Amino acid sequence: MEKLYYTIGEVAEMLGESTSLIRFWSTTFSEFIKPVRNKKGNRLFTAEDVANYKIIHHLVKDRGMTLEGARKRMHDNKEGEDRTVDIIASLNRIKSQLVEIRDMIG
Repeated sequence: MEKLYYTIGEVAEMLGESTSLIRFWSTTFSEFIKPVRNKKGNRLFTAEDVANYKIIHHLVKDRGMTLEGARKRMHDNKEGEDRTVDIIASLNRIKSQLVEIRDMIG
């Protein structure tokens, strides 16, 4: 079952990045990532926020885009949402399943 909210530490762990980078991206991409705050003031992110973080991570870290370039790409693609991240995740899952099958029969 998917959680309603993720902590900044959980998001950082998912992406393999530091919490300070997640905090920075939260501020830099504020039109796409809108954390809510709990009573302690901690940022909590929705599944949609996490999906946007994954897109940002892919554009900046994997594709080497600048922050401004990534922001423009996300803004231009707001309706169609960049699905490259989802496709890569699906392909990686399929690959690991195939490797597991190969190891079982081989």
